[in-house]
Formats: sequence, structure tokens, C-alpha cells
Amino acid sequence: MIRPILICALLALSSAPALAGSFAGTSAGASSAGSSASSDSTSGDDKVVLQARDDAASFVASDGQIRGAQLEAALRQLRERRPDARRVNDMQLARAILAL
Repeated sequence: MIRPILICALLALSSAPALAGSFAGTSAGASSAGSSASSDSTSGDDKVVLQARDDAASFVASDGQIRGAQLEAALRQLRERRPDARRVNDMQLARAILAL
């Protein structure tokens, strides 16, 4: 359920004038309510990104001056797993995380 919402939010952000990059997704994936025990690691990906929301808010509010550990982990994970995340800057990714 998170994946469709995430993709829609990120697609909307990628077309916003404030965002110069073309970011169209993240590493977050959908896992149904009963399948958390599956071998698919996307539920862990969702968790890392979602837990970074507070850090992302601080980062955006401070114009990049405050960089929390959870945000750093989410940025690293997004860039490792999503080629499109490598083309945008930290501020754009932080705003995309906030849009979740």
C-alpha cells in the first residue's frame, strides 16, 4: 500500500518547479499486511525511509544545516537501490521523504 502512495507523491514532487531533478520513486516497496515474514526486504526499506521523516523535516526547515542519522541512512539506502535517486540532491530527497 505504501508503494503506490509513495510513487504518486514522488512523481508529483518531481514535476514541481522547485525540484530540478526527475525523481520518480524510492526504494520503498509494498508488502501486504500478512506478508511481513516474506523474504522480500522492501518492508525494511519502507521502515528506514519512513523513520527518517522527522530528520527530513529538520533538514528542510534548517535549509540543510541539520542532518540526522536516520536521514543519512535513508538517503544512502535510496541512492543504493534507486538509480533515479542518484540524480537529485539531498534536499530534493528529503522533501520527497516528507511527502510520504
